[in-house]
Amino acid sequence: MACAQSYAKRARQTQLHTLFQKRPYQHSVPPQYAHAQVRENMCRPDSGFDTLTTREFLTINFKSRTNFSHTVNVLAIVILSRGKCGLSTCTTSYLAAMATADLLFIIAEVMLWRIVYYYFPGSFIFITPVCSVINVLRRVTTECSVWFTVTFTFDRFVAICCQKLKATYCTEKTARVVLATSSIALCVKDVSYYFTQEHGKIIDNVPWFCYIKPSYYTEPGWVIFDWFDNVLTPLLPFAFILLLNTMTVKHILVSSRVRKGLRGQNNAQNCSDPEIESRRKSVVLLFSISGSFILLWLVHVIDFLYYKFTGANTRDYSNSEFIFQRVGFMLRNLSCCTNTFIYTATQSKFRQQLNSAVKFPVTAIFQHFKK
Repeated sequence: MACAQSYAKRARQTQLHTLFQKRPYQHSVPPQYAHAQVRENMCRPDSGFDTLTTREFLTINFKSRTNFSHTVNVLAIVILSRGKCGLSTCTTSYLAAMATADLLFIIAEVMLWRIVYYYFPGSFIFITPVCSVINVLRRVTTECSVWFTVTFTFDRFVAICCQKLKATYCTEKTARVVLATSSIALCVKDVSYYFTQEHGKIIDNVPWFCYIKPSYYTEPGWVIFDWFDNVLTPLLPFAFILLLNTMTVKHILVSSRVRKGLRGQNNAQNCSDPEIESRRKSVVLLFSISGSFILLWLVHVIDFLYYKFTGANTRDYSNSEFIFQRVGFMLRNLSCCTNTFIYTATQSKFRQQLNSAVKFPVTAIFQHFKK
């Protein structure tokens, strides 16, 4: 009996290993939707990479990036939560929420999905209900990371350009309400994505792998939902951030000219303006975060628009198109660990808190041995 169970287990593992070596896209999908089917079915994170060298490179890249991103995001959350960085409470709330979303994105996208593929092929992660939940988490964390950047940009726009609204909107309570509302709305929207998944293979009465149902690309309700989802992320955030930053720059230029005119050119050169200096620091932080987001997501957005409006099939991509697509995914994932560097580069008090946090273990050990 034990031998029979051992043989059955080995047979199942062999079957799963064989399935992992094959391309997982086997459904009959209408040709006009084939490109979307390939892009959405991320059952195999390295699909399209066939050489061992490339797979090893991706494995090392994902693992090192995960460890590094976890560390910097956890440090950012701890430092910002202490509220000693000289930032307003509402700004601190948005920055801490962005760091938390980035950390959850790393856990869902890189740890639970991509690294698991390389290190634990055939594990329970690829059972259909489990990987369906992980797919939902990937989408939720991605969209939260994006939309928290949008809400932060809007908050800074109000603080700089709308002085009458600033007193009531730019508060810690409002920031928490905005963050909680956007998180709940995105979670509710993405839960429906769970019901678009179906199994790819049944082994011993257990469904394995996650595929997008072909009906997702043909039924009118799902087609509308798909367009709404694509517009919501990343097209709408791109438009909002560009528009808000443009209006902010315009307001700053106009108000700076007015203040210089009122103070007099000579006096403006000899005496510093505290209002201008405070606004400058806020603008540097705002443009650094939103500019980093735009640059790191730009390649992914261009590739998305290319395949969406041309109907190109990703299986027929040329080498240059395929490399462009993968670079877009890499830069998009990289955006989850850049905010801490931005805080360090633009905020002197954050640098001080970061230095204290890094030195604390060494100092504690030294004091322990000294006693």
